[in-house]
Amino acid sequence: MRVEPSSLPDVLILTPRRFGDARGWFSETWNAAAMAGAGLELPFVQDNHSFSARQGTLRGLHFQAPPKAQAKLVRCTRGAIRDVAVDIRAGSPTFRQWVAVDLSAEDGRQLLIPAGFLHGFLTLTDETEVQYKCTDFYSPDHDRSIRWDDPSIGIDWGIDAPILSDKDAQAPFLATAGTPFVWGAA
Repeated sequence: MRVEPSSLPDVLILTPRRFGDARGWFSETWNAAAMAGAGLELPFVQDNHSFSARQGTLRGLHFQAPPKAQAKLVRCTRGAIRDVAVDIRAGSPTFRQWVAVDLSAEDGRQLLIPAGFLHGFLTLTDETEVQYKCTDFYSPDHDRSIRWDDPSIGIDWGIDAPILSDKDAQAPFLATAGTPFVWGAA
């Protein structure tokens, strides 16, 4: 597995090796022992799978507040997405900075997003499937959203009118909602 930093040092791009032959290919997308050797010890407890029928569907920006905060390992298993992470750890030198990484079923890349970051993605193709691992279980009481077009963050999604859920369309701005995360806190 190749592990590369993104423009936000705590957000990593993981590219699993693919072993192919005439039948297709095989890829190991996560190996806890191998990743621990690379300094990544994450207790994944839940796998999620989403399907978006139409290109231009935007899901996010989401996070879970402590004590149910989640790190996520995201991959696109059908189609392609623009995956976005935003640092919302108060006091962080990269506070409100974001990174966008295109992930596709074809390239097999994954994005590792630590707790303390917003997460969202935009589908770049019709009939897109995304799968992601989480380090804590879903908790509706800790589930939060921030506006996808928050001007204090300024994400360039490459689209003006995405397809949104009601929840995402009504999400507050970061300045209004605040952040429960503090950089350097355990």
